[in-house]
Amino acid sequence: MDEQNLIIAIHLISALAAGGLIGLERTYHGRPAGFRTHALVCLASALLMEVTTHQFSWIGAAPIEALRADPQRIAQGIMTGIGFLGAGVIFKEGLTVRGLTTAASIWVTAALGILYGVGLFFTAVLGSVLTLATLSVLRKFEDRLRSELYARLSIEFPRARTPAEDEVRRVVTGHGLSCLSMEYRQTRGGERFEYGMVVKTVERDALRRLADDLRAMPDVVEFRLVPSSE
Repeated sequence: MDEQNLIIAIHLISALAAGGLIGLERTYHGRPAGFRTHALVCLASALLMEVTTHQFSWIGAAPIEALRADPQRIAQGIMTGIGFLGAGVIFKEGLTVRGLTTAASIWVTAALGILYGVGLFFTAVLGSVLTLATLSVLRKFEDRLRSELYARLSIEFPRARTPAEDEVRRVVTGHGLSCLSMEYRQTRGGERFEYGMVVKTVERDALRRLADDLRAMPDVVEFRLVPSSE
């Protein structure tokens, strides 16, 4: 193997390893795009950059004026195209939007592949370390932050024993939650009445306490409490 091929192999293997490490973190947390996806994204970016950085070896005896492979345009095309793959892992369910972090990790993996492909190893390795630290170490820090939690709450009562709205609000606010909106619906052919609302709290166990209280209320026929999360 000559020196040029050895350099190309180092670039590609490094990109594959970096993408695989990021993908392992995503796989561990059960995300839709995991080990193989991230490894292939990083490898593909590196492969495309190898085309431009070693264009003299495949363009043959053509004059230098004929060279059209612009590395910057290739990199821009990669980052634009990878957005479609990232968008495919984002989905919304009620108030919950999932996949944003995975989409961001795919995007940064493509950028790392470009860096490995052109041989900027210091920047690429540092970027890989910072990406892994953001996904793993900072995740624990984020979990400890005091932040607002939102949830979608719906409560069904028998129509004849439906409490007043003020009473329902007192139950919710009594657990440290704020009621941001209120909806009303009559279901089961008029047999039941449903209150639907969006609630907010800064206490992490407030939703659990509310669920325990609702479960113990004899007039509650059915309830659904869905927290929003990434």
